[in-house]
Amino acid sequence: MSRGRSIHILGVPLDLGAGRRGVDMGPSAVRIAGLAERLVAIGRDVTDRGNVLTPIPETREAGDPQKKYIREIARVCRRLYQLVLQSHREGALPIVLGGDHSVAAGSAGATADHAAERGREIGLLWIDAHGDMNTPATTTSGNVHGMPLAALIGPEPSELARIGRRTPKVSADKTVLIGVRNLDELEKQRIRDAHVHLFTMKDIDRHGIAAVMERALAIAGKDTDGVHVSFDMDVCDPSIAPGVGTPVKGGLDYREAHMVMEMVADSGRLLSLDLVEINPILDTQNQTAILGAELVLSAMGQGII
Repeated sequence: MSRGRSIHILGVPLDLGAGRRGVDMGPSAVRIAGLAERLVAIGRDVTDRGNVLTPIPETREAGDPQKKYIREIARVCRRLYQLVLQSHREGALPIVLGGDHSVAAGSAGATADHAAERGREIGLLWIDAHGDMNTPATTTSGNVHGMPLAALIGPEPSELARIGRRTPKVSADKTVLIGVRNLDELEKQRIRDAHVHLFTMKDIDRHGIAAVMERALAIAGKDTDGVHVSFDMDVCDPSIAPGVGTPVKGGLDYREAHMVMEMVADSGRLLSLDLVEINPILDTQNQTAILGAELVLSAMGQGII
């Protein structure tokens, strides 16, 4: 499904949802790593559509401490929603470069609504060290980048959940969390109650990444239009991806991360892709952004031979 489609790159330099500054520079770091040029080199038609205009925290009030900067974040996600929807209608595959993970409320939401126009639904692969299933009622930080998956499944935070035409955007039984290893206590219960599918790092250690991805793609791909992949770079171990705001030891190694994306490519079911939470301030010689660009190439079908 992804093969042969033109690619639209969309940058979203948003860091209002994160607890640390710096992920607003993520899109530039991935571009500096040569993403567009390397996609062209493997035969893809690429258009970089620039960045979504985003405010910085110094110019805004945080507002509700349980969902900081929610109005501004929702405004950015609504803009992204329209751009991703436009890319789909033009027959392109959108690659969204974050920014913090809040952006997925717009990108995955648009992909889901585009499928709904044809009476279909999408599957969602959420590849992340964290669950991002907090709500304003359960959060311990008030940081909205810990809430976008909750918004896509619905109904809170409502400012994100109501973007577009429908709530919820994605069915919990078509949603798969992969690589999780750091959950808040109340968030654990929300994940259990929502009945999303969950493959922790323990599952990956026990069964291997290939078996986990086969199962995840089967779940997200069954009777759907395809899958949206939302890849948070903190799912990777900090030894290979130090430039993230919320690193957690014990993540995917280099080959496991590539296997994830290679199997996404092999499935032929990819509809759209997020690459988020790269923080160049915390990185070493752009190592994390370079890895991120490599992973996108794997998802777009670059093979070993």
